[in-house]
Amino acid sequence: MCGIVGIVGHTPVAPLIVDALKRLEYRGYDSAGVATIEHGALARRRAEGKLVNLEKRLAEEPLGGLIGIGHTRWATHGVPNETNAHPHFADDVAIVHNGIIENFAELRDELSSVGFVFTSQTDTEVVAHLIARELRGGASPQEAAYRSLQRLRGAFALAIMFRGDEDLIVGARNGPPLAVGHGEGEMYLGSDAIALAPFTDSITYLEDGDWVVVRREGMQIFDMDAKPVSRMRQQSVGTSFLVDKGNHRHFMEKEIHEQPEVISHTLANYLDFAAGRVGGFDLPFDFAAIERLAISACGTAYLAGLVGKYWLERYARLPVDIDIASEFRYREMPLPKASAALFISQSGETADTLASLRYCRGEGVPISAIVNVRESTIARESDGVFPTLAGPEIGVASTKAFTCQLSVLAALALKAAKARGVLSAEREQELVRQLSEAPRYAAQALKLSERIETVARELSHVRHVLYLGRDTSYPLALEGALKLKEISYIHAEGYAAGELKHGPIALIDEQMPVIVIAPHDRIFEKTVSNMQEVAARGGRIILITDRQGAEKATVKTLETIVMPDVPEFVAPIVYALPVQMLAYHTAVIMGTDVDQPRNLAKSVTVE
Repeated sequence: MCGIVGIVGHTPVAPLIVDALKRLEYRGYDSAGVATIEHGALARRRAEGKLVNLEKRLAEEPLGGLIGIGHTRWATHGVPNETNAHPHFADDVAIVHNGIIENFAELRDELSSVGFVFTSQTDTEVVAHLIARELRGGASPQEAAYRSLQRLRGAFALAIMFRGDEDLIVGARNGPPLAVGHGEGEMYLGSDAIALAPFTDSITYLEDGDWVVVRREGMQIFDMDAKPVSRMRQQSVGTSFLVDKGNHRHFMEKEIHEQPEVISHTLANYLDFAAGRVGGFDLPFDFAAIERLAISACGTAYLAGLVGKYWLERYARLPVDIDIASEFRYREMPLPKASAALFISQSGETADTLASLRYCRGEGVPISAIVNVRESTIARESDGVFPTLAGPEIGVASTKAFTCQLSVLAALALKAAKARGVLSAEREQELVRQLSEAPRYAAQALKLSERIETVARELSHVRHVLYLGRDTSYPLALEGALKLKEISYIHAEGYAAGELKHGPIALIDEQMPVIVIAPHDRIFEKTVSNMQEVAARGGRIILITDRQGAEKATVKTLETIVMPDVPEFVAPIVYALPVQMLAYHTAVIMGTDVDQPRNLAKSVTVE
């Protein structure tokens, strides 16, 4: 989603803001802009498209000024063009905004009726004019911002700057994240700690309903009753990571290849490999005392949760209800007293997942979360936090965050099984040993990259693809289809293999590639039967299996990708890699923007 940066500094800030915005490119955006106060007046440069276009504009028309705000925009209201790009101006006000102002039409009509003229299609410009009207009425900048915030409905993070005051940025948060960075004689605002990493690792995160007055010598946070509030200042671990592609063509490729390492780090956080025991969970509930677990998430995180459902039910004998968060939040799901809730989010800021968490909080259910950002809102509002140790994931299409989420869920399933008395010490040791080998299996899978690139050349010529899988391979089929759609723009659908003859088989013809994810396991023969149904109708099968599966498939395939022999428990983590690589190579061959695919944002912080 949109990225915000603000600096009150003592050197020219425009180049610094652009550099900080580059660290937010992973969120996805379609235009960018910077505004400063230069020679006492508001000045800005904006550009459609990527930050390189803004940099060219600034090279031609440099911006001075020791205070400024910047923005990368992901279009919601209004097409992506320079006119709709942020920052927006109204009289003496400059503003950048992440989110959606739900009552913008009502406010726009109100303001238009008293003579305010709008130049963009955005909801953001309404906020600038609201503040300008308060200033015309004699309010101070701080008062004008506060009064205007009280009129807004929706989700927003804002940074506001005022002509005539070169020592003031007002920030506000209601939904999307916003952090204050502390420096020496300088202060910063940013959508997350990564943006502020070049400047500081001392961070204060605003909470929902907070607004902040930022000046060079410090800041003051207020709530929506204009009462001063205190928020914890902390050192951000996010700032210790460098965002760099290294020798890889894309961040996505780099992150795919980082998976053996980050899976290892994540598993080591929850398992004692030497003793063959599970531990490391700060649980806010007793697995032995709950009767059901509700899991909710969005996108790839939801699919990780779906794999987790299989594991928790099979190994821990714990019934699990799983919902897409955008459905969960409105479904008014009854939650028995003897239940708990688990939420999964890479960013920890996903709007629908956060809303679902708050619903469960209102129902009095103990809440845990799997997140990659420990300082995130979901982490702060959870009773128990199970961090993934993936590091910053810059590519919009999730890769290493997904396998780290799976790693946490696998360990959590063992923790639950042990607590519920359905896992013997011997079986625990065996399964922990299997998980300990997952990084090695992942490294072996990465060696198939060239082979998978050859297969991807076939996919690059088609417009529709089916993915099939059974059991835990079914969520992987859904994930494979999602990845292909996200970055190659090829239409793809994932199905449980047993559902083939209940509708999807009508799509099979000589042009339709069917990707089958089928490690040789206890249900392999069932999947082979579905492959035979595809083959009988001329479908082109691409089989992802192991050596034994390749030998016993008995069906002609277009291509067979032979994976290392992997224990059934570990297979979902390892088989995620060829699915990712297949989508990646297909997209590269087709020439799409792999790291920042069209219309997508990394962190969906508004509904």
